[in-house]
Amino acid sequence: MLYILYSSPSYCDIDSLLSTTNKNDDLILLGNSVIIGLINSKFLLKFLKYPISIYALEDDIIARGLNQYFSDKIIVIQYNEFVLLTEKHIHQISW
Repeated sequence: MLYILYSSPSYCDIDSLLSTTNKNDDLILLGNSVIIGLINSKFLLKFLKYPISIYALEDDIIARGLNQYFSDKIIVIQYNEFVLLTEKHIHQISW
């Protein structure tokens, strides 16, 4: 399953999202959700406890001026890799 998160983590039910994931899932952070990737944020620490791969769109990180504060524990990708993730996962959920 590919989870696509657009919202700031303050405005969505992160616990519900994470409780539905498993080790074969991927999560991509888009829009305001990229703030999850801030180094040592409480949200990042929560996400890293789950065995999922976490990606973030580089353009959204740069647009918010977060690139120098962004954790290296999240895989930063371009639009091409985002398309590959959507092809990899037949099932997708947007949050």
